[in-house]
Amino acid sequence: MTEFSKGIDRRAVLGGLGALATGASGAFAASPPLPSAPVAINIIDVGGALALMQQAFDDYRSANPKLVSRITYVKAPAPELASKIKAQQDAGRSDLDLVLTGSDGLAAGLEQNLWLKIFPDFADKFPGLEENYEPAALNLHKAQGAGFGVVMNYYPSGPLLEYMPDRVKQVPTTAEELLAWAKAHPNKFMYARPTNSGPGRTFMMGLPYLLGDKDPQDPVGGWDKTWAYLQELGQHIEYYPAGTGATMKEFGDGSRDIIISTTGWDINPRALGIVPKEAKIQTLKGFHWVSDAFFMCVPKGVPNDRLAVVLDIMAHVLQPKMQAYSYDEGYLYPGPAVKNVPLSLAPKRSQEVIAEFGRPEYAELIANNPIELPLKPDKMVVAFRKWDELVGAKQRKG
Repeated sequence: MTEFSKGIDRRAVLGGLGALATGASGAFAASPPLPSAPVAINIIDVGGALALMQQAFDDYRSANPKLVSRITYVKAPAPELASKIKAQQDAGRSDLDLVLTGSDGLAAGLEQNLWLKIFPDFADKFPGLEENYEPAALNLHKAQGAGFGVVMNYYPSGPLLEYMPDRVKQVPTTAEELLAWAKAHPNKFMYARPTNSGPGRTFMMGLPYLLGDKDPQDPVGGWDKTWAYLQELGQHIEYYPAGTGATMKEFGDGSRDIIISTTGWDINPRALGIVPKEAKIQTLKGFHWVSDAFFMCVPKGVPNDRLAVVLDIMAHVLQPKMQAYSYDEGYLYPGPAVKNVPLSLAPKRSQEVIAEFGRPEYAELIANNPIELPLKPDKMVVAFRKWDELVGAKQRKG
């Protein structure tokens, strides 16, 4: 999931590398020791994770004044992340200590070899983590994180159609019906550029399942139907916004009648009043969830004193009490990546929002439909490029 102005301003709308501790045999030793004096930590968020989890980081700072003097938070669009970190590393600097990102930023960083390997190198800081992860979160941790990205929050994601029942009288129930509807209602359907949009990304990756494409995990050799479909659908789309927030605003103001959504993007904008509460969701025939997550990544080059604290912070935010913050206002519903985090553990405001704006059908949809992994990071980068070339270059603005 990426960017929604909620992640940037939720109420307005959402060379010189640090040494690693290794033994004489080359096997990784325990994590570096915690520092004797407090350090300042810089965290960058490129997906909106702080909207869920900043309180957990603030709790760590408050509880550990001997380790952390301050935590500084920086926000940026996901497409800018890799170049920003690479520039720092090429200059021998380590200005950022912890990265909070969706699978888009994770993939871009992996492609450029920017991340420090966390598992199994520092597994001593995370005892029992794999056993404690929710099964789908564990799959993401292994397949997407690949030892470099640690899943912090998870959700089944989408893709879902979100529509206004007073404006859409015949709701599409298949991919073919969606294409026909878009053709009959020009410029009334919209989704955002996948490289910076969780809903856009899950729509792109979910279509191969909906269309019965040859290989849903191979965007080059296995997506012939998907690319053809997206190109034809694009003939009836006015433009592709740079982020999901714009689709929500245009849906909310009546400019669009159907958009692509996810569980969190359905619940949260309605809770914030950006989208009318009466908006509905629909799945298409052959629906498979394409899961998504927020990952924690550590750039190469973080000095050992700060690295030790960063690893301690990462372990802290994976504790059940901290994970309960991720229910938030439905932004990444449900949110917790680890087991035994019931909604009752969440703050009262989260419980109220989910009770009012959540959907009873989500429990059944999650239980009764396959939850697929997103593309592996290298394949995701390729898919983003192909979408930009084949689909987005035709009309995208912003």
